[in-house]
Amino acid sequence: METNKKSSLLKKVLTVLISLAFAALFMWLAFRGIKPQEIKESLEKANYFWVLAAMVFGLLAYWFRAIRWNLLLEPMGYQISNSNSLWTISFGYLMNLTIPRSGELARSTALYGVEKVPVDKSFGTIILERVVDLVCMLGFLVLTVLFKKEAILTFYEKSGIKFNPNFLIGVLVILVIGSLLFFKFKDKFVHLPFIGKIIIFVEGIFHGLATIFKLKQKGKFILLSIAIWVSYYMAAYLVCFAMPETSHFTIADGFFVIVVGTLGMMVPASGGIGAYHFAMKLGIGALFFSVGSTFEEGTKIGFTYAVISHTLQLFIMLTMGLISIPMLAKARNEAVNSTKISE
Repeated sequence: METNKKSSLLKKVLTVLISLAFAALFMWLAFRGIKPQEIKESLEKANYFWVLAAMVFGLLAYWFRAIRWNLLLEPMGYQISNSNSLWTISFGYLMNLTIPRSGELARSTALYGVEKVPVDKSFGTIILERVVDLVCMLGFLVLTVLFKKEAILTFYEKSGIKFNPNFLIGVLVILVIGSLLFFKFKDKFVHLPFIGKIIIFVEGIFHGLATIFKLKQKGKFILLSIAIWVSYYMAAYLVCFAMPETSHFTIADGFFVIVVGTLGMMVPASGGIGAYHFAMKLGIGALFFSVGSTFEEGTKIGFTYAVISHTLQLFIMLTMGLISIPMLAKARNEAVNSTKISE
């Protein structure tokens, strides 16, 4: 048991260190070629009214996501409060700042503590959320390709990204075959102590994924999904108006900004630090280049945009996450007291 604890701790420490190394590497790439004085001057010129407006939409995205999660849990027989949904989501985002991608499991665990929803089932709905978010993100990507094709091509060229479609096809084939084998042979291994727990957990995930076909309010789910991503879009686009150099950006430019920013946040660096800055540096540089300005001029503005926008995101995540800790503790105590009274 002691060995397992040490191994788990070592794994977490290594994950954090690797995440920080990614953040440091990308931050170095983002800051390379930029003078601190230039950033300071740009930040001093910024109109922070627009940043506050962007924060409103950032917070709205949290609330819309909380309500949407409730809709996904409802078909499995769980009616949780929107406030508990909000605080568990906030706690999950806070955990992502420490160990990348740990927030999903932390969110499910926190929800179990206050609403007794099994971790495997809520975790399945979170995976479903990610699938829906990916579809929404692809929608913005399509709009970006339609309206900002030159900027996308420039970003692709400057980023050095190499995409191998055969790799993606291979991964999809493995996932399909693995899923078929799982359902065919799971009954033979479900009684084994360790493997049985894994099978039950995976079944719970599939149960969570299947809830989308059982939704009672499909229209509301779609509207909330759109509302979440419109809020993300507005939070990203409104920051553009904070700086004179980007205040002329069009709605189509906003499509490009949110796509590039999302790509940056997908890199396994703590809170997207560095990766987001590097992505926006290249992205806004590509936007400038696509309209006849120099790429170098755009990269400086892009880095300043990233500093403002990412700091805003961190502020929201830290504030909501830290508030979530006492709020979840209070809800957990209330749930325990309620159970004792009923007994």
